[in-house]
Amino acid sequence: MIRRPPRSTHCISSAASDVYKRQVQGEGNGKTPRKMVVLVPKVEKDVAVEWKPMRREEHLVQQFESGRMEKMTVLRNKAPSWNSALNAYVLNFFGRVTMPSVKNFQLINPEDENAVVMQFGRVDDNFFNMDLSWPLSIVQAYGIAISAFSYSH
Repeated sequence: MIRRPPRSTHCISSAASDVYKRQVQGEGNGKTPRKMVVLVPKVEKDVAVEWKPMRREEHLVQQFESGRMEKMTVLRNKAPSWNSALNAYVLNFFGRVTMPSVKNFQLINPEDENAVVMQFGRVDDNFFNMDLSWPLSIVQAYGIAISAFSYSH
């Protein structure tokens, strides 16, 4: 379990960069869940691609925005489905998340939407669970989880 950090904590990780986006939509409470894109250096044959940007345009986000993604793995949050009975968006966390929160998310590889690479969610007022699998390292997953606290609705 991860204990919620103090509100003043900020985490910047070169191991993983993420971008959050929100869109306004007419369904439910008028807002869709945030969209999340996570960029991590690609791992090939058990060896991570070496990523040492020397200029701003070589950073992960700039490479992604310019369409040069051959050296990175792109993960996206799994889109929740709308549950009319609950009047809320829902995801199946298989019992690992027990409380609703805007910070709850699951990351998938867009090429295989059934394989959850990472999931993170609230289990108590100040406690969260984090589960991860390859290609993420524990350090990358922790950086991604901590970044969820930097973005609020």
